[in-house]
Amino acid sequence: MSGCEARDAKKLVRSPSGLRMVPEHRSARSPFGLDEPPWVPDKECPRCMQCDTKFDFITRKHHCRRCGKCFCDKCCSKKVPLPRMCFVDPVRQCAECALVSQKETEFYDKQLKVLMNGATFFVTLGTSDKSELMVCRLSNNQRYLVLDGDSHYEIEIIQISTVQILTEGFTPGGGNTRAIGMILQYKVPGSEELTQMKFTASEDFSCNKKLSASWLAAMHKVSKEGKTE
Repeated sequence: MSGCEARDAKKLVRSPSGLRMVPEHRSARSPFGLDEPPWVPDKECPRCMQCDTKFDFITRKHHCRRCGKCFCDKCCSKKVPLPRMCFVDPVRQCAECALVSQKETEFYDKQLKVLMNGATFFVTLGTSDKSELMVCRLSNNQRYLVLDGDSHYEIEIIQISTVQILTEGFTPGGGNTRAIGMILQYKVPGSEELTQMKFTASEDFSCNKKLSASWLAAMHKVSKEGKTE
C-alpha cells in the first residue's frame, strides 16, 4: 500500500438526503467530490422553484439533493446516481441537476476506472535524457497519480498545473490522430516551482497501445474535472 492510500478507510453516514459512504478522514476526500448543499428552508419556498405550483396537502415539496432547491414531485421526480457526493443509492434530483449527474456517470464509470487500472509509459523527469519504464495509475482515493518503477512518485491531482497530450498522425487534411504521450507540469508541496514529467507510450509489441491512448485521454479529462470545484 502506498503512502497516499494509507488512510482510505470509509464510513457509512446518514444525512437528510440519504446514505453516503464517505472517507473517515477529510484529507482523503476525492478532489472530484462535492459537499451536500444546504436545503432551502421549507418556509422560504411556498411554491415550486421550477413551475411555480403552490404547495399544499396534495402537492408536496421535495428538495433536490444536488442543488438543495425546492420542487414539486413533477419537477423533481428523477432518482439519479450522484457519486460526487458519495451517495450509496440514486437520489432525487431536479431535471437540470439530473442531466448534469447523468453526464458525469460516464466520467466515473469509464475515465476514472481506466486511470485506476493503470497503463505503462516511459517517464522522463525534467530535462533529463534518461527515461524509466513505469506503471502509472490513479490512487484508489482519486487524489494522487501514482508512478511505480525502479523509482516511486505520488503526484497530488490538485497540484497538477497543465496536461499537454502528445499526438501523432495529424495530416493537413484533418486525418485521425492518436495519443502517444503527455507532458505533465505540477507543483511539489512546499515549492512554487513547476516540475515537469514527460510520458511516452512504449512501442513494445506487448504494450497495449489502445489502453495507453485511452489512459491518456482519461488523464486529460481528469485534469480538467479536478479543477472545476
